[in-house]
Amino acid sequence: MTVTALRQVTPGPPGLTPHASPLPPTPAVERQAEVDTPADSAADAGVVEPRPGSRADRMRRPPAQLVLRLLAEHAGVCVRPVLVRRTDRDTGRTEVVEIPCGARLAAKCKPCAERNRRLRIQQIREGWHLDTEPTPPVDRPADEVLDLVRARADLEFDRRRAEMLADFDQVEILDRQIADLDAELADAPLRGNLTPTDRTPKEPRTRSTRRRQDTPDLPRPAMSAHTVGRAYTDADGETRRPSTLLTVTLPGYGAVHTSFRRGSYLVPCECGTRHGERDPLLGTPLDPASYDYRRAALDAIHFAALLDRWWQNLRRAVGWNVQYAGAVELQRRLAPHAHFAVRGTLPRKLWRLVAAATYHQVWWPHFDKPVYTVDRAPEYDKARKSYVDPKTRNPLPDWETALDTIDANPDAEPAYVIRMGRIDPRGINHGDKDTERSIRYVTKYVTKDVTETARADSDPQQAHFDRMHAELSTLPCSPTCANWLLYGVQPKNAKPGLVPGRCKGKVHQPATLGFTGRRVLVSRNWSARTLADIRTDNAAWVRAVLTNYPDAEDQADHHDQADAPNPGEPGNDTPTGDRYYYELARPDDPDVPSYQHRILAAIAARDRWRQHLNRARAQLSATPLPEAAKPSRTGGP
Repeated sequence: MTVTALRQVTPGPPGLTPHASPLPPTPAVERQAEVDTPADSAADAGVVEPRPGSRADRMRRPPAQLVLRLLAEHAGVCVRPVLVRRTDRDTGRTEVVEIPCGARLAAKCKPCAERNRRLRIQQIREGWHLDTEPTPPVDRPADEVLDLVRARADLEFDRRRAEMLADFDQVEILDRQIADLDAELADAPLRGNLTPTDRTPKEPRTRSTRRRQDTPDLPRPAMSAHTVGRAYTDADGETRRPSTLLTVTLPGYGAVHTSFRRGSYLVPCECGTRHGERDPLLGTPLDPASYDYRRAALDAIHFAALLDRWWQNLRRAVGWNVQYAGAVELQRRLAPHAHFAVRGTLPRKLWRLVAAATYHQVWWPHFDKPVYTVDRAPEYDKARKSYVDPKTRNPLPDWETALDTIDANPDAEPAYVIRMGRIDPRGINHGDKDTERSIRYVTKYVTKDVTETARADSDPQQAHFDRMHAELSTLPCSPTCANWLLYGVQPKNAKPGLVPGRCKGKVHQPATLGFTGRRVLVSRNWSARTLADIRTDNAAWVRAVLTNYPDAEDQADHHDQADAPNPGEPGNDTPTGDRYYYELARPDDPDVPSYQHRILAAIAARDRWRQHLNRARAQLSATPLPEAAKPSRTGGP
């Protein structure tokens, strides 16, 4: 083949061809399928096929490891399993068990991340349109617990009397008895702690709760503990209990290139151009010189605290315990925003009033302008055990001293104030076509990292990303951040080796770009079940189905697996007093097969298990489970 012919060769996709595997075609495969159609054949397009056995022909072949990973992801097999060696104490038999890694990001393990996303979908679906309170009634404490608390009260009384009499030997004896009794109370069926862990806790700093004069006041109705939204009756007598799909965004920091459709009409941007979905200017500022990167970075850092304040204000304004479940994403302009499924509905005027009245004040030492640079930062003096000025050698004020200065000033202002931007509440009726679509809209990015949703695909977008990251690299992210040295203040709990501009906090990492809070936010009383409860109930449902409708050929293997305990279940991870003992295994242990062999076996086992379950579910639809075999909370995967 000539050099000209080699240059004309179009390399194939790195994935599988449509006929090579039962995997669904990827976008790259679909594009290759379009190339292979008769209308766009190699002869018509002028493409010369590579010579069999040539380097170009070898490079077109999909890598074996990629095929194995794609097949494992398609089968739902964890690609990063944790190896655990399980030893039977009765028989002495030892085997290696693979436990799914449980990763939350698809970049680490796509099957585990997708499994967690489905659990989130099920959790949101269960709690969105409840018509009864999800919290069960509190049980009456057992007599044994009451006796322990009564004994604890007697010890507390004796200790206080010994302190009054200055009998400190008796106080020491009583402290040991109190510690033993507290350990028994910790194992008792109680929620929370009976007494504080520290007898003399440090008095926290308090701030005035007076609201700012530049924000509207919130209504303060009487509070109620209910969490279920209001029900409405239509003219035809049908009762509805709608809920809300809420989007929360931050304010603007300057005009950016946008793409918006009103039906089939593409609305022009402020620059006068209609941008498509893949336009390289989307999300970038119209004028980067006037774009407020500092405020955008600070808002990203404190966005999680602002969301907490938002839900506090909303509950105080409406007078009942509003419940929510949602996730935080990143907009194209690199500002975080959040989508929430909110139980119940509220008037739009009240939504806007709470948004206008919500803010979060950051009571830190002021950091408006750096005092030092990264190249000429304060140095650590071992003799003084403090950071000092590189020229004058005077020590910098420590963190507590800086806060005391703020407390001593009655006219002190917070270092920064973050406010809400635009909100978009939308009513959703239970059972409508938009219900399931809204749930998947809320959870569509929970398997991706924050910056994956706004990845830079062009030079302007990369420049915008780099400018935002550069601003975050020198801003303080917490009281212990090393960047406080740039502003003339020693961080909290300062220690040698702090280098400003190189703080290891997640705020300064490109993967988070300022946001460090929890990606998925679910209120405490959203539903009666947590993710662990849903996972356990789903496993119980599968176990009940497979036990009552086993295949003849797989019945023995199924019962052997059902009798073996799961290392992830409560009560099976303690090595003492149980039949099985667990310990971590290493991939290079003699009894551990290679990674490729383990993944191949897991793929085949998963396929057979799925076929077995499908046949059992088909029988279940014809013959329901007996009442004795049903778990407490059914609901298949």
